[in-house]
Amino acid sequence: MKLTSRSEYALLALICLARHKQGEHISGETIAVEQGIPIKFLQHILLALKHARYVQSSKGQHGGYRLAKPASSISLAEVVRLFDGALAPTESVSKYFYESTPIEREEGLISVFTKIRDQVAKILEGTTIADVC
Repeated sequence: MKLTSRSEYALLALICLARHKQGEHISGETIAVEQGIPIKFLQHILLALKHARYVQSSKGQHGGYRLAKPASSISLAEVVRLFDGALAPTESVSKYFYESTPIEREEGLISVFTKIRDQVAKILEGTTIADVC
């Protein structure tokens, strides 16, 4: 598993929203400035987060974005999977994004990569946005 800029920026945006008052709408520009995210890139990320129902948006003078659910109910694993797919180091040991790969012929390799997947998943699934705020 390797995080892309998309998942890193998504996590930063969610953390920014979690640090503001619950229910308060925060503009995309504010998030971009506070977290150092290019605004055009952030707009695409916020749209994906909105479609996945992690954020809500509102238009108008006091509009912006806010979390759609408590930060304590959004795991890091959910966000990483949304933007980067599998948490596994190879698709042949992925629970949700399985694809056949050449290493499947070696049971020893599959065993090692399955253990890595399980540890990464355990940590990311057990850690929420609220935990890292």
